[in-house]
Amino acid sequence: MTGNNSERRAALANDIRREVGSEATKRFLRTLPAFRLEKEVPKRLTDLLDRLDEAEAGEVGGERHQ
Repeated sequence: MTGNNSERRAALANDIRREVGSEATKRFLRTLPAFRLEKEVPKRLTDLLDRLDEAEAGEVGGERHQ
């Protein structure tokens, strides 16, 4: 019974993976505001990234590791 159950779970995971990756799903998701790509990064996020860079630079003696 366990082998049969794990086979069904694997088949279901493959089906879900295939559906999520389909072009139709990708097209649909692009129409939803939450999944729409922004052309540029909002100012508040660039400010946060700048603060993060400063904090990281301070932790490693002023040098940025990349």
